[in-house]
Parts: sequence; C-alpha cells; structure tokens
Amino acid sequence: MNLEMQQFKAEFFKALAHPLRIKILEVLSEGEMGVNEIQSTIGSEGSAVSQQLMVLRSKNIVVGQKNGNRVIYSLRDPLIMELLQVAKQIFNNHLVDQISLLDKFNEQEEDAAAK
Repeated sequence: MNLEMQQFKAEFFKALAHPLRIKILEVLSEGEMGVNEIQSTIGSEGSAVSQQLMVLRSKNIVVGQKNGNRVIYSLRDPLIMELLQVAKQIFNNHLVDQISLLDKFNEQEEDAAAK
C-alpha cells in the first residue's frame, strides 16, 4: 500500500478519535442539522460542538452549507456510519472475548477453591 493512502487513513482515523466527534457523526446520521440543533441533541456546549465540527470539516468528514445566517451540517459520505457500525461490532466482539476469558478465569478459581 502506498504511503499517501496510509497517511490519509491515519489522518482520517485521527479525526474520528474523539468521543464528541463520534457523537456528532451519530447525530448527523439522522439528518442534517445546525450547530444549535446538534448542541441540544447531544447536550454539549456550543463552543465544544463548533470546535469539533471544525475538525471534522477540515478532514472532509462533514460538510457545512450556509442557510441564511446558519450553517447546516451533514455527513460528506454516508459510508462513515457504516464504518462506525463496523467499529461497534468489533467492540462487541472484543467484549465477548473478554467475557469468555473472565468466565474461564472464574471457573479456574472455583476449581482451585474446591480442591
């Protein structure tokens, strides 16, 4: 794989590496919204939402369109939500593995205590 593609991927994932940005993307998956709507939906301060939207815009993950004195934001590519869904599935798989490991550990502890 060429270096430019690896660099793009690294920068893209870096832009996603913030809980508030993920939350904003999840909200925008429901439809386009202005900053105030996003803020009230996620219960965060406007300045924090604006800062995170700026990061997402700079990486072309969201786009903003002027509508009067408001800027309406939307996902640039709907595949972003599929990516987040896959990440959730990976997280769930990880949890299942961890629970299985914990169950095995508890069984070993019970067996050792019974002896």
